[in-house]
Amino acid sequence: MNGILHEKTLPCGQKLQLARGDITLETLDAIVNAANSELRHGGGVAWAISHRGGEVIQRESDIWVRRHGSVSHAEPAYTGAGNLPCKYVIHAVGPVWGAGDDDNKLAACVTGSLRRADELELVSIAFPAISTGIFGFPKERAAKIMLAEIQKYFVENDKSGIQLVRLTLFDQPTIDAFTSVW
Repeated sequence: MNGILHEKTLPCGQKLQLARGDITLETLDAIVNAANSELRHGGGVAWAISHRGGEVIQRESDIWVRRHGSVSHAEPAYTGAGNLPCKYVIHAVGPVWGAGDDDNKLAACVTGSLRRADELELVSIAFPAISTGIFGFPKERAAKIMLAEIQKYFVENDKSGIQLVRLTLFDQPTIDAFTSVW
């Protein structure tokens, strides 16, 4: 069971939550997958989402890449959710730490995911701690960027239909890092 650790209402009315739990159990409209540009869901959060959601997520991801090409940081892909309890999976390409321009790539990834959720007319979305696992992005740095970008998005997009953004974090070190920035 996922549990809310912190919650606040942003100036434009959206709820922002920090939760402990498994993102694959989220019942929100969409969850964000920390993906690679070819949507090969072989490790980390991507593997967990694909494993629990079923083969259909990888099949739809393969079709996306064939139709649209590699996925960029700023323009995430999306698929159905297969066996997951959400409606969509938004596949956001997070930066690999040390590859260059990492902060801006992570910011673009968060903004692009929120924009995609608005395009899909979604009301709620859950993010993992993008790039902080196998991609090596420092947890506190990612927390600062992600929280700032979420708030900035709603200031710049006051007509957004998104009402709830949840950061669903799995392990204690990540929870500690995000809580310290909260």
